Amino acid sequence: MSKVDSTDVVDTAGRIGLIVYGVVHLLVGWLALQLAFGESSGSASSTGAIHELASQPMGGVLVWVVAIGMFLLALWRLEDGFLGRRLEEKSDRVKQGVTAGFKAVLYTVVGISALRVAMGSGSSSGGGSDTMTAKVMDLPGGQLLVGALGLGIIAFGARLGWIAWSESFLKKIDGTDRGGKTGSAFKWLGKSGYAAKGVSIAVIGALFVYAAATHEAKKSGGLDEALREILQQPFGPVLLTLVALGIIAYGLFAFARAKQDSPD
Repeated sequence: MSKVDSTDVVDTAGRIGLIVYGVVHLLVGWLALQLAFGESSGSASSTGAIHELASQPMGGVLVWVVAIGMFLLALWRLEDGFLGRRLEEKSDRVKQGVTAGFKAVLYTVVGISALRVAMGSGSSSGGGSDTMTAKVMDLPGGQLLVGALGLGIIAFGARLGWIAWSESFLKKIDGTDRGGKTGSAFKWLGKSGYAAKGVSIAVIGALFVYAAATHEAKKSGGLDEALREILQQPFGPVLLTLVALGIIAYGLFAFARAKQDSPD
């Protein structure tokens, strides 16, 4: 297979993965909306979304598609980050590699969750994060590690907020699609999507920092716990509705990226 052909295959895998990732975000957003209106009994997280998908007709097949799509997206991210564009500056290459590795891990985690659900061993509660945090905090310097992790997560959430503010995500969209009504739609989907994800992830980081400060592992949590924390704030249902709509917008933006010649 020639280099051009292999690149086309990898790009196609990336587009498929982005579509699947978009579907997961749409489901998470829908579950978050249900939570905002007091109608949710499931987990408003990627795991909860996968369980919701599994409960639909042909759900078992669809969950396998999600698992495969996430693994394809992880492989594409690694290939693109380490073997794709060659940047002249060493610092840029390092930054690109670190970002690619982080995102590949994120996609792999979602893929493993889907795989576990498909094989009948996943839990819809999305629990276990407090148990893992407790184990880490019992280690020498564990509180500092958990606190540092929380600060890192907050920093990542802030970075997503900056991406929304600066509109740098538009680099991921072809120039031909940046103008007119299509360009405006892509811009607002991206802004709201990145902003909503930034807020949610920053809250997750804050929960880890609080858990480390109080030495209470159960105070930490994932996306579902973060969204429920938002719900407990003044005007919580309104705030959570806005975040949920933003998560849905990010899913739609993932579809927009998937239609590009190169999903990056």
